[in-house]
Amino acid sequence: MILHKTLSIPGLGSEGMEIPYFEIVGEKEGPTLTLVAGVHGAEYASIAAVREFATSINPAEVSGKIVAVPILNLASFWARSAFVVPVDGKNLNRTFPGNAEGSFTEILAHHIFQTFIKGSDFLVDLHAGDIPEALEPFAMFEESAVEAGSLLLAKAYGLKHVVRQSSAVRTVAGSTCAAAADIGIPAIIAESGQNGILTSESIAIHVAGLTNLARSVGVLSGEAIVHSQVVVHEGWNWLRAHSAGWWTPLIQTGNRVQAGEIVGTLHTILGELIEEIRTPEAGVVLFQTSSPAVSVDGILMGIAR
Repeated sequence: MILHKTLSIPGLGSEGMEIPYFEIVGEKEGPTLTLVAGVHGAEYASIAAVREFATSINPAEVSGKIVAVPILNLASFWARSAFVVPVDGKNLNRTFPGNAEGSFTEILAHHIFQTFIKGSDFLVDLHAGDIPEALEPFAMFEESAVEAGSLLLAKAYGLKHVVRQSSAVRTVAGSTCAAAADIGIPAIIAESGQNGILTSESIAIHVAGLTNLARSVGVLSGEAIVHSQVVVHEGWNWLRAHSAGWWTPLIQTGNRVQAGEIVGTLHTILGELIEEIRTPEAGVVLFQTSSPAVSVDGILMGIAR
């Protein structure tokens, strides 16, 4: 059966928060697969994909349970806020497992962690390029005691690029994926879509990935496809702006770059050159800021090693 449920968080904000989600209970025993999206509220392709996938499932084909949450961060969704929660300016995906006595975002992360992440057998957190972000589809998982299971999830999703993040140097700390891995739950972040734009192609990539992943872990009936053309990268180089300025990328996402290559420039608003941005190592550009406006320490580009 497909249930429509709600996580109620009284006292969060002036009116509390109600997070709607699907719970799809199969007719046979099996694992619990949890799917979440909208950690960043303007990454619309991933939100639409969770909703489309959940509403297309036949419960008779499910063994175990699928929990599907289209939008975790409703405050950002309604405000059309890129990356951060407008109430306190914090990034929800840097805040897990949260703090029940903390700020708005920390309390939200705590309830999400306790309700949706803990108790899962597998976790998939769907993302897309936010409003100022161009992106090549990729998946990411954590170095952990359960990383073999996480890698299997990433490969089953079928995206060409997979990034393994070191536990010693977490470029993305406090994520859903890292919090799950820390308590022994295989988990991935999967990215498809860019610039906060809904396209049928980016949604279809997510839905196909979810379908194949669910089949691969035995939650959904059907034979899983084995994807052989997956490149596993060892960590990231995230390039940041040393000064505020007008950012001009010179490389397209998906392209390979060499160490020392100029990948973009920063100018003043009047066009004077501030800095040429060079990459410290070779790799593949998986995302970059597509907006010219960048602040001090703002992210310019993410290059997978």
